[in-house]
Amino acid sequence: MHDLPTRGSSSGMTSRVLAPWALASVLLLGGASGCAPDATFPEESLSLQSTAQPALSLNGIELNGIELNGTNLNGTNLNGTNLNGLSAIGLNTPDFRAWFNQDVTRHATLMKYVVQCAVPAGQQRTFMNLQTLTPYTWSGALGLAPDWASGQPATTAELRIVSACLAAHVNPYGQHVSISVLGLDAKGQPTPYTSEELESHGLREGCFFGDLFQNEPVLFVGNDGLSLSSGESTSRACAQGSTLQGCAPLVHVGPCEDVCSRDASGTFYTSCTWNGVTYPPITTRVRQADLYRCGDGVCQVTERCGMGMSAASCGLDCGSC
Repeated sequence: MHDLPTRGSSSGMTSRVLAPWALASVLLLGGASGCAPDATFPEESLSLQSTAQPALSLNGIELNGIELNGTNLNGTNLNGTNLNGLSAIGLNTPDFRAWFNQDVTRHATLMKYVVQCAVPAGQQRTFMNLQTLTPYTWSGALGLAPDWASGQPATTAELRIVSACLAAHVNPYGQHVSISVLGLDAKGQPTPYTSEELESHGLREGCFFGDLFQNEPVLFVGNDGLSLSSGESTSRACAQGSTLQGCAPLVHVGPCEDVCSRDASGTFYTSCTWNGVTYPPITTRVRQADLYRCGDGVCQVTERCGMGMSAASCGLDCGSC
């Protein structure tokens, strides 16, 4: 068992009636392989465990691939909605249907990640698009927002932990990479994980926190100790303080340990404080195999041509320019 932190007013138990599709003003999800415009998203596309390791289906190993768009952060679409929760009723309102059909492919993928973060494993949320008569099914995984998932208005704590979860799934290259997702849900309970997960994803990567649902959305990321040489690279570059355009609006805050507190076991962070505000974070771990090195014979998406041996100029893998 993990020692859970005492939750004061900063845990944010105030309910806000907000729609998950409001995140569309902040999140644009790429059409990388696996995030396609398919009408349904079977569980196999959400978690490695569902195909490779069924016994671990309730832990936090996920595939990520969200791309962030930092050009539309005024938050005007985050207010005035009438969704009571991630329920059949909430997903069948005129507002949701109108929003969904503005960009079916991208919004279906956004809902995949919202449900994956907020709803427990073993549950699904369905939506019938009456405009196209196409059914959609999205599977839960982490269960970070139990009240919202049950159809109640989301609390501030739930909106913040779902924000952190979405941020943790950001990949500036739109690649699908296996990550371990660790943290506390909105009620202070740890997400399930196994020793096998910690071993297979042995590299501490980053901490993610913020609030995408407030009028002025904020999103932060810190590095959890993973340090890359000039010849190494990762498609999970945002936690490294990358200035890639694809990392906006994530703001890098430096080392996680400087702004966050760990749980008693030292496995994950339980809270992060920035500019006087305390947020519930998501802690991520990655596999050694997903770090790339110039000279391994493969021109990775993170590498560029050139005459050097760095990721930015890797002649050995990508040839000369």
